[in-house]
Parts: sequence; structure tokens; C-alpha cells
Amino acid sequence: MPLKAVLFDMDGVIVDTEPLHRKAFYKTFEDLNIIVSDEYYATFTGASTKKVTNSLKEKYKLDISAEDITNIKRRYFKHFFDTDPNFNLHIGVRELIETYYRNNIKLVLASSASMNTINWVFDKFNIGKYFMGKISGADLEESKPNPEIFIKAAEIAGEAPKNCMVIEDSTNGILAANRAGIFCAAYKNEHSLMQNYQLANILVDDFSELEPEKISIFFK
Repeated sequence: MPLKAVLFDMDGVIVDTEPLHRKAFYKTFEDLNIIVSDEYYATFTGASTKKVTNSLKEKYKLDISAEDITNIKRRYFKHFFDTDPNFNLHIGVRELIETYYRNNIKLVLASSASMNTINWVFDKFNIGKYFMGKISGADLEESKPNPEIFIKAAEIAGEAPKNCMVIEDSTNGILAANRAGIFCAAYKNEHSLMQNYQLANILVDDFSELEPEKISIFFK
């Protein structure tokens, strides 16, 4: 069967938010007076802020609620989102999204980011019109690497998993796609540090490699 739907991750795939999240988290760590190693921080990639703050509270025995930690981090993130001059879409991703749209391939956003952040990105870069649906892992019981988000995204698209493709950049997201039984294209970007791409079906560093005619060989 041909490719019918593409399920996009957002952070690290559509937009280069990883540097913003990193700055926001490390400002939060300063406020909490904790030291977080790069190795431990790398495990957060692809996970929801809610999951991360629960993990921080437990690991560092913090006398503050996970919700309050989340609010601190999100305030910093919004500041950097609005003011960082280098924040933009990844090179080539708008063209890829438009190409899929012209070829009647359904697009669903499936991100661990909060719905607020998803809406900020859609509004800032005017890409919401291309997507038939969006889902936030923050609204689900389990975050990536649980496959629920991609299973639900395929349901939103109204397509069987075998007719879908996930585009991801993180270990957690790739594992979630694998567990959902969905073909996964891993996008390797400069900020996705220490991520494991072993379970991805293909690995790319240029979005032109995922154009319909090039990916069609995997969906026959």
C-alpha cells in the first residue's frame, strides 16, 4: 500500500526547539539548585515536560511539586521562544510538509510538547493549515516511548499503521514508533545529541530524502 499519512514529531523535527528547552531546563535547574549531567539530560529528549519534572522531583528529592517545576520551566521556555533570534523551522521541513500536502498525504502532529507549545509553533510559522490533526503527549497517560501517541495519531489520520510513517529525532520517539508498528524515519539534527537511531527504518539528515517519490519504495 502507498504512503497515506505522515505523523510528525515537532521538537527537533519541525522546529529547532531543543536549544530552547535546554536553556529553559538549565535555568530551572539553577532555580532548584540542582546539578544535572549531560548524560541524564539526554534521556529527557522526546519525553514530555510532565514526565521530566516528575523524574527530577523523585531523583533529587525536591520539596516542590512537579507542577510548580513545570510552570517554572515553561515560563523560561516561552521567554526564549519569543526572544531567541535563531529560533526557526528546520531547513527544508516547510517544503516537505507542503509537498506531502500537495500529494494528498495526510499529516498529523504527534508531539510530547504541550498543546500550548504546539499551537504557538503552528501560529508563529503558519503551518497549522497543512495538518488534519494534532495530539500532545502531555495530554496522555503515558509519554514516549509508550506507543500510544502514534497509535492515536494513525487513528486520527484514519489509516492503518502500515500505511503511515513517523518522522522522529529522539530515542524515545523512535522506540514509540517501533512499538506502534509504524515505519520510522529518523531525522538526525545537530541538537539531537546522544540519541539511539538503531530501531529506525531509515536515517536522514536532509528532508529532501523523505520526499514522496524517494520514500515510496518502502510502501508498495
